[in-house]
Amino acid sequence: MRQRLKTLLESSTWEWFIAGLIIFNAIVLGLMTWEDATSAAGQLLAFLDVAVIAIFVVEIAARLYVHRLKFFRDPWSLFDFVVVAIAVVPSQHGLSVLRSLRILRVLRLISVVPSLRRVVGGLIAALPGMGSIVLLMTIIFYVFAVMATNLYGASFPEWFGTLGASAYSLFQIMTLESWSMGIVRPVMEQYPMAWAFFVPFIMATAFTVLNLFIGIIVSAMQQEHEAALDAERQVLHDEQAQIAEEMRALRREISGLRGEIAAARPAEASSDA
Repeated sequence: MRQRLKTLLESSTWEWFIAGLIIFNAIVLGLMTWEDATSAAGQLLAFLDVAVIAIFVVEIAARLYVHRLKFFRDPWSLFDFVVVAIAVVPSQHGLSVLRSLRILRVLRLISVVPSLRRVVGGLIAALPGMGSIVLLMTIIFYVFAVMATNLYGASFPEWFGTLGASAYSLFQIMTLESWSMGIVRPVMEQYPMAWAFFVPFIMATAFTVLNLFIGIIVSAMQQEHEAALDAERQVLHDEQAQIAEEMRALRREISGLRGEIAAARPAEASSDA
C-alpha cells in the first residue's frame, strides 16, 4: 500500500494533476475578488475553494505517510506544508490577514514544475554573490548620498535635504524613472556642472552594478542547469551499469547451464553404452 502510494505521488501524471489544480485554484481565487462573479456564483466559488484545499490537505497527509520524517528534511516539502497550513487557518479571531495569503498556494507551482525548481535553485545559489554586490551598492549609495546632501541639500531640500531623502532620490535616478526632467535638469538650472555628479552615479549603478546582478544570476542558473544535467547523466550511467551487470550475470548463468549440459551428455552416453 505504501509503495503503491509512493509510486502514485512521484508519477508525472500526479504532478501534472496537482499543477492543473493549482492553476484552477488560482483562477477561482481571482474570481472571488471580482464582485460580479461573487454575486453570481459566490457559493460555488467558495465550495470549489474548500474542495481544492481538502485535496491539498489529503495530498500532504499522503506524503507524510509515505515519507515519514524524511518529509521534513526536504525544503520543497516544508514549503508545500507551510503554504497549505496557511490556507486552512480560520478567518476568525484576528487571523483574516493570514487567510488573505491563501493566494500563496499558486507558489506551489514552483515545487511541482522541475524547471521552476531549477530557476529558484539558481536564484538561491546566487545569493552569496548578490550579497557582496548589495554591500558594494550600499557603499556607493552612502558615498553619493552624503555628497548630494552637502552639494544640493540647501537648494533642493525636498530631494536632498537629508541623507534619507538623498538616498531615495538617488534610487529613483538609478531606476531611470523621470530622472532627467524630474530631478537632474532642475538641479542643473542652478548647478550647471551637476551632470558631472549624476552621470558617473548612473554609470556606476544602473549600467555597472545592476549588470553584475544579472551576470551572477545567469552564472548561478547555468551552474544549476549543469548540475541537473550531471545528475541525469549519473542516473543514466547507473542504470546502464546495472543493466550491464545483469547481462554479465545472465551470461554467467548461461555459461553455467551450458557446462552442466555438456557434463551431462557424456554421462548419458556412457549409461546408454
